[in-house]
Amino acid sequence: MNSYLLIFIIIGYLFLLFGIAFWAEKKAKRPWVNNPYVYTLSLAVYCSAWTYYGSVGIAATSGVSFLTTYLGPVIAFPIWVIVLKKIIKISKQHKVSSIADFISLRYGNDRFLGALVTIICVLGVLPYISLQLKAVSETFGIISEDTINSSSTIFKDSTFYIALLLAVFAAFFGTRTTDATQRRRGIVFSVAVESVIKLVFFLGVGIYVSYFLFDGTSDIYNQIANTEDFNSLTTFDSLESGINWYFMMVLSFLAIFLLPRQFHVSVIENTNQKHLKTAIWLFPLYLLLFNIFVVFIAWGGKLRLGHVANPDYYSLLLPLQNGDVFLAILVFLGGFSAVISMVIVSTLALSTMLSNNLIIPYGFLDKFSKSRPERNANYIKNIRRIAIFCLILGAYFFYINFNIELSLFSIGQLSFVVIAQLAPAFFIGLFWNRGSSIAAKIGIIAGTLITTYTLVLPFVLDAIFGNMDFIVFGPFGIELLKPYALFGIDFLNPVTHAFFWSMFFNGIVYLFVSLSFKGNYRERNYGEMFVNSNYNSLQENAFVWKGEAYVSDIRRVLNRFLGEKRTERALDLFYLKYNLSKNEIKADARLINFSEKLLTGSIGSASSRILIASVVEEQPVTLVEVLEILEENKKTISTNKFLKHKSEELTQLTEELKQANEELKIQDKLKDEFLDTVAHELKTPITSIRAASEVLLDNQDMPEDLKIQFLNNILYDSERLAKLIHNILDLEKLASGREVLDKKINNLNITIKKAISGVQVIADKKNIKIKVINPQEILTARYDEDRIIQVLINVLSNAIKFVEEKKGEVKITSEKNKNKIQISIEDNGKGILDEDLKYIFDKFYQSKNQNVKKPAGSGFGLAISKQIVEGHRGKIWADENYKTGARFIIEIPQ
Repeated sequence: MNSYLLIFIIIGYLFLLFGIAFWAEKKAKRPWVNNPYVYTLSLAVYCSAWTYYGSVGIAATSGVSFLTTYLGPVIAFPIWVIVLKKIIKISKQHKVSSIADFISLRYGNDRFLGALVTIICVLGVLPYISLQLKAVSETFGIISEDTINSSSTIFKDSTFYIALLLAVFAAFFGTRTTDATQRRRGIVFSVAVESVIKLVFFLGVGIYVSYFLFDGTSDIYNQIANTEDFNSLTTFDSLESGINWYFMMVLSFLAIFLLPRQFHVSVIENTNQKHLKTAIWLFPLYLLLFNIFVVFIAWGGKLRLGHVANPDYYSLLLPLQNGDVFLAILVFLGGFSAVISMVIVSTLALSTMLSNNLIIPYGFLDKFSKSRPERNANYIKNIRRIAIFCLILGAYFFYINFNIELSLFSIGQLSFVVIAQLAPAFFIGLFWNRGSSIAAKIGIIAGTLITTYTLVLPFVLDAIFGNMDFIVFGPFGIELLKPYALFGIDFLNPVTHAFFWSMFFNGIVYLFVSLSFKGNYRERNYGEMFVNSNYNSLQENAFVWKGEAYVSDIRRVLNRFLGEKRTERALDLFYLKYNLSKNEIKADARLINFSEKLLTGSIGSASSRILIASVVEEQPVTLVEVLEILEENKKTISTNKFLKHKSEELTQLTEELKQANEELKIQDKLKDEFLDTVAHELKTPITSIRAASEVLLDNQDMPEDLKIQFLNNILYDSERLAKLIHNILDLEKLASGREVLDKKINNLNITIKKAISGVQVIADKKNIKIKVINPQEILTARYDEDRIIQVLINVLSNAIKFVEEKKGEVKITSEKNKNKIQISIEDNGKGILDEDLKYIFDKFYQSKNQNVKKPAGSGFGLAISKQIVEGHRGKIWADENYKTGARFIIEIPQ
């Protein structure tokens, strides 16, 4: 393909991404721009040109070693999410804008430490950015027909102009505001889109190689299995290889936290911690999909292209070899997407670090105007824009001078080892409050020097001077100091060897110095706030400061960078939050802390501390005072939590008492209704008996047949009265436990028949059918037959009462359930109202959902039945899911 046409495609693609980013900035609050899937896909900025091209190269030459780059993050991802929640919380509380800010803040806003972390990140990431430019340049040369990109002058080198376009893109969208903590939704959304594009195109070439150039993955495997080096590509040749694998996974795990671009997208650009719930499964899935075809592309390239071509670019060379230029262009654009996202996010993060932690606190802080906030804002933006251009141009010059000697994979590993030097200060400081700033600084410097000695220096001497004596014999011929076999450890590869020794010395120095030298009060203050980040109130109240400060002085400092309008709005919110008067003259520790946080996003934590310190008179605070204040805050928090817990318990108890009181009112009402009913039921037969008796006394000569009728009425009412009194006494006896049940082994089928005979006459009068479904086996159980018959009659009587005449049907079934007997009685009547379900077994309750205007019965039936069944250690309940009538289930032990 013609080079100019390819350049036109690249520019067009960049403008497309520019448009997507611009649109996303305008729609930043829309759910399709701000959602967990966009956040997770932005994390895939981890997959750079190293992933896109270098993984295939290492799979073709070193086998499964490429997997370490992905297994580290995937295996440790659950831990990553837990730790990241803590990091995000701290960063939001303190308006952190970069990893340099984060580490500097942890150690008391230490200016030198922030600058040191920035320098380490620049040294580690600059070769990494140059790796991306190397990939663009080499793939451009592969896919184009001439060599315009490899000109001897930079002004005729297409890679130079591509680098400038990337710088323009990053500068335009990354420096629109001075507050570096503000979310850049346009860049994040465009990175998410690029993540989808590079994944789709990489999967596309994987499918193409596997199923178009070969007859499936099994065909590739069968062919590659016959080659001489197959075993070396699929197995570990020794225990040492496994150890190297392990260290590379650890290195990758640290990179997912510490790479400035990863910290930026995962922490600074996070808008909602709930997005991590999606990231915990979607990001590992993304990495898995990215690696499905890596091995098959690598093996396919070895089979088709042999050892002549660069294995890093098999994914591009295979389509070109077969004349599929369009697919090759798509693969190129996928790799270009990986380059764009990595370069833009990395330079954006580094430019913020350079401005806030190096340039402004070291030399530019005094240059800001004291009365023109707009001018100061432009200064800050311009510093970051110049930093972006310098970073990308610096990476370009590194590429044209050094990168020709290294593979993509080697450059990536070198960057990982350099960045890993931040790990002890970062992770230990996050969970151990004794870590001091001097320990962090000495540890990072020691680790960096070891990395330089064991990895960087040997490469420089070999690549530039061609001198191998230092590597082979060590300095001054001392073999124990050989850079690739320090102290006799010679079984690690150069990268893992440098990583092991640098981490060893870094960690040991950090721990030793922290235990030997106490940090100042401010370090311990922030250490406590970081370690105890779950105490939200501790973050606001535990900032220890003692001295004299005036609100007017602090207001002037804030005006210089925020402007008068933003300053007043921020202070109004502060006074409202803490319920303070706006007329306060002197400032307290809370306002000092609040003001530093306000400035941190624009000029960094170190510079904000310097500026606020310049207008206040701070008095020294001893470490003992800091610890006492922090301990007091913790006790206050614990007390508040205890009081809150007790308050919640009291509230819950109050609600329960209210509910119980309502229940008592209902029960009291039911009791009144019951007593009215009982009084009425008792009064009716007594009145009838008395009236009949008076008639008999007054009419001695009454005909015999009429006299007998009156006597029968007296007898019926007497029996009715006796039954009512018997039920009351029966219920009281059962409830008190004084009833002794006559339990014997009985045939359940016979018992059911006896119960049916007791209600058959009533059923026949209403023309209601009673069906019995007997089990195949004879069911026997140990129970008091008379009492169980009483229960069955009560339930059957209720069923007959609630069904319609002539249409009613009652069905009785029985079955064995494990070691229990269940009897089910169901009808097709009105059913049980939801409001009745809770009370139907109460002794004062009568359902109003009957087929008569006035509730019939005294309300004892089901209450007595429940007592009888429970006396048999059984259960009786109404099936609330049965909606075509009512169903009662009686369960007793066998």
